[in-house]
Amino acid sequence: MDLTVVAYVIYLLISVALTIWVARTLSHNGKVFLADVLHGNEKLADAVNHLLVVGFYLVNLGFVTLYLRNNDRVADARGLFEALSVKLGVVLLVLGVLHLGNVYVLNKIRRRGLMEREQTPPVPPQDWTGPGNGPWAAPAAEA
Repeated sequence: MDLTVVAYVIYLLISVALTIWVARTLSHNGKVFLADVLHGNEKLADAVNHLLVVGFYLVNLGFVTLYLRNNDRVADARGLFEALSVKLGVVLLVLGVLHLGNVYVLNKIRRRGLMEREQTPPVPPQDWTGPGNGPWAAPAAEA
């Protein structure tokens, strides 16, 4: 069997396994983060989490299949390891960049939500004070 085909098979097996592992890890650990971002709405957090995982799979598996082609023929075991290391290294970098991009966007959304919560007064106003009735108003002149 041609070593190039062996490199393709090993590359696909490792890349798909890594993509599945990272997606499951992000999905499992991202639920708590998404629930916080979405103000405790668990149902919405689960839906967004599922959509993010589907998008993650589509982008990563699409990249893995597009990056499958190897222009150089693999002649020996050394060439096999070199080809695999370059391909898997690029796949890992893409997985990491996509993960950091997701965390960055979600953190921006979370910060915006925190800023909105801080702008809302903790207690609603209870009374209205007119312009001349506050403690800073000038004392009334006695007649």
